[in-house]
Amino acid sequence: MKSRARILAGATIILIAAFGPVTIGQVGDINDINAFRDFRPVTDAMLLNPDPADWPNWRRTLDAWGYSPLDQINKQNVHQLQLAWSWGLQPGQSQPAPLVSGGIMYVPIPGGGAQALDGATGELLWEHKSTPAADGPLRTTPMRTLAIYGDKIYIATADARLVALNARTGAVAWDHQVADPKLGYAYSSGPIVVKGMIVAGITGCQRYKKDVCFISAHDAHTGKELWRTSTIARPGEAGGDTWGDLPLVFRAGGDAWIPGSYDSKTDLIYWGTSQAKPWTRFARGTDGDALYTNCTLALDPATGKIVWHYQHIPGETHDMDETFERILVDANGRSSVFTMGKLGILWELDRKDGAFLSAHDLGYQNLLDVDPRTGNATYRPGMIPRAGVELDFCPSASGLKSQRAMAYHPETRAFYIPLNLTCEKGIFTEVERVEGRGGSGGGRRTNLLHPQSPEGIGEFIAMDAKTGKVVWRHRTRTPPNTAALTTGGGLVVVGDWDRYVYIHDAASGKILFQTRLPTSVQGYPVTYAVNGKQYLAVPVGTGGGQWVTTIPRELTPEKRIAFGTNAMFVFALPDTAR
Repeated sequence: MKSRARILAGATIILIAAFGPVTIGQVGDINDINAFRDFRPVTDAMLLNPDPADWPNWRRTLDAWGYSPLDQINKQNVHQLQLAWSWGLQPGQSQPAPLVSGGIMYVPIPGGGAQALDGATGELLWEHKSTPAADGPLRTTPMRTLAIYGDKIYIATADARLVALNARTGAVAWDHQVADPKLGYAYSSGPIVVKGMIVAGITGCQRYKKDVCFISAHDAHTGKELWRTSTIARPGEAGGDTWGDLPLVFRAGGDAWIPGSYDSKTDLIYWGTSQAKPWTRFARGTDGDALYTNCTLALDPATGKIVWHYQHIPGETHDMDETFERILVDANGRSSVFTMGKLGILWELDRKDGAFLSAHDLGYQNLLDVDPRTGNATYRPGMIPRAGVELDFCPSASGLKSQRAMAYHPETRAFYIPLNLTCEKGIFTEVERVEGRGGSGGGRRTNLLHPQSPEGIGEFIAMDAKTGKVVWRHRTRTPPNTAALTTGGGLVVVGDWDRYVYIHDAASGKILFQTRLPTSVQGYPVTYAVNGKQYLAVPVGTGGGQWVTTIPRELTPEKRIAFGTNAMFVFALPDTAR
């Protein structure tokens, strides 16, 4: 594997270019690197209860709230925000969720790699860029997230490797090939850290092969695999009969490409899985439930054993997966895990045993009904696809709610959810069952404006966690294109495809600040503090795959944004305002 690293230490620079290392000066003792002089190895306790100044997990905390208690930037002064610094990122598909620990920002780069930046100035400290082996497939998946633990940064790569880097230098500590990329396996998000283990979910599961998708745990010090849990039930195993008599080679899907959550009280890891593949029942060759697709899985971190599972849409048949973030909230005397998938249904399950508690449908989908007492999902008449027959349905296959993570605010007790209001006119096709091939079974499709939003497809809502009531909504012509971020200052942040950053009053929805950036705002905004000063980091970029392919033709600007421009814009208050 090839890598490139850069370390800046005052006047000391090391460059490793494509043609080999070039050294200018010499790197001194690690304590001489000023930016890392206060570096503290990250512990399990720090991940479970982070310093308010830090953002050490993809959603800051392992309960996936996407919330920071920082309140220096608040409702009264947010209108005074100014650009503190900006930094151009690597080209390619970019949906980054930066981490911040001890004043250092670590940013994932497309395909698998990371940069370390000074959180107060944006100064580049080091860079690691991985490329696949010479005989490996070339992919540029987004690499949304990273993990930090001890003195290492953990990255996942487009060719299915997990790599540990020295957090202070970017040097490779270990490099472990988890799965064979020639079989289609890849990572598009990084891992989480649970009890000293690096836990990651794989994607690239549409190809027919005598293997299945999985979630795996690895020793943080060596990369050694400790356990592997299949997300597809094999023949003869529990749940295996839900695929009918299909042999293992034709059981595909179950990608686990969005990071999971962890609860130290129940000592369980919660992870979402995607739909079965091909998408439709007729193309798969079974009407069965197809476990463990479209599930919430609760895993024992010691063994990887599935302690309980809940399948949200058994036998799903339109590409409406439920694989996104699992948010852990204690409310109303209950310990719950919440999630929302493409259909715009907010699911609430008991964290301890997976019992169904509630489901709140936003009312934008027309495919199925969910029994409010049992949670059982039943397709409406005429909505199960047939081969070659055109079907009109809402939402489109891109979903109402997708990779753009929702956030929770503990004061308002509401979820803040980016939505994409589209429908679809589409035809699904057969998929030839040949080992080594496979596919989705998606045919010709046309995205349509949703009839409840004829003037635009973007909506950002606040949804009460207890009742499912929409507290407020903000409609935009183009869709939100970032995850949501909530703060102790009573704020909620989101960005859209049309380059706007909006900061709302979390309680009322009033827009308190907005600005327009050079290109589509996408990825995961974060907030953090360095030397007592709070910063707001907002990524922008292009080439984001599904994040920008849902724009109906009539809403596409005449001059499309040029792909390849990725950057980080970081805002702060002027010193006189603090």
